[in-house]
Amino acid sequence: MQTNLLIQGLILGSWSIAALLLYPLIPRRAGLRLGRVMVARIYGLFWRIVTFSGMMRLDAQALDSLRDEDRLVLVANHPSMLDAVLLAARLPRSFCVMKASLMRNPFLGPGARLARYVRNDSALGMVRCAVRELQDGGQLLLFPEGTRTTEPPVNKFHASFAVIARRAKVPVQTVIIETNSPYLSKGWPLWRLPPLPVCFVVRLGRRFDPLAATDADSLSKEVHAYFVDELGADARTGHATQSAEAAGQGP
Repeated sequence: MQTNLLIQGLILGSWSIAALLLYPLIPRRAGLRLGRVMVARIYGLFWRIVTFSGMMRLDAQALDSLRDEDRLVLVANHPSMLDAVLLAARLPRSFCVMKASLMRNPFLGPGARLARYVRNDSALGMVRCAVRELQDGGQLLLFPEGTRTTEPPVNKFHASFAVIARRAKVPVQTVIIETNSPYLSKGWPLWRLPPLPVCFVVRLGRRFDPLAATDADSLSKEVHAYFVDELGADARTGHATQSAEAAGQGP
């Protein structure tokens, strides 16, 4: 498993060098498209390697119906460090909000800047940039728990996704991530191998009209309650484990 993560790191590092050189040379729109497609392809390669090796099983085909859809806020639960890698691999139009420190990171920053990911150093600036990218046709991928889940079935939500969705007037599409393993959950050491294979299932949940709620806080609470119901039901019935064990073989 560590070898596969190292391979992904080497590929990302190579792309970062290329992105650093391309950023000042190509127009914004072309750079944005290229940057997001390359992130999807690199992450997709990672999933093909780990599924071919038998280390992981992945069923994320539900995301394919969203690939060509404009203007969405995608909200997902966050059980693992691999969640963003999992979703971005299937969604080549998506962009993320990243910590400003990571945007300055020489390993991750160049590719993120080329793809026009949004910095979070200013709350108002983050909202404005995210709204602009959505109005230009992008798909915003957010984990409103703010960190990996530590309070099952799902942590409390930050309302930023609701503020952005209401200002951009775009729907909120919920995405449910299920896994049979605590691998790379909060506090799991990167070097510690779990029982294999690690299985992930991704399914689409309910889509919310952001303007149907009275305000952003109400929308955030409504979406959070939906996740609690969905993930709580899965935990009670064992659906998550059964679905994950039946997962397909990668993207």
